[in-house]
Amino acid sequence: MDQQELPTLPVTFRPTRTRAVLLSVGTVMFAVITAVAVALEKLSPGERISFVLTAVLFFAVLALLSRPKVVADDRGVTVVNLTRTRRLDWAEILRVNLRPGDPWVFLDLSDGTSLPVLGIQPGIARHHAIRDARALRLLAESRGTGTDDR
Repeated sequence: MDQQELPTLPVTFRPTRTRAVLLSVGTVMFAVITAVAVALEKLSPGERISFVLTAVLFFAVLALLSRPKVVADDRGVTVVNLTRTRRLDWAEILRVNLRPGDPWVFLDLSDGTSLPVLGIQPGIARHHAIRDARALRLLAESRGTGTDDR
């Protein structure tokens, strides 16, 4: 395994390809549904509005799914998942895990819990996610308590 350098802080990790796909699909869906609402002459104004509101709802859901990210800085890590954001100090992170078959990274925390990190997920960019997980692991080991018995 080749040595990976510590990233320069601050650094943001996010599933870029997944985000691009979700936002592109959302934009296209919004445009198509809105165009259909405008093109159908038999629709009442209320029906047209309901088409557009449905398009907005679809886009909002896909935008929400594209929200996850991880921001690491000198003081710690901010984990932004779908609906929650959590700020962690480096000392709170014991281990960064991305095992085969995991849908995203998990952080083992000093309070005995595990935090899912949706901002690093191997879905359609496996190598990118593995690289990001390794970088976050190196940062946690160099700045936090780590788990090695050194």
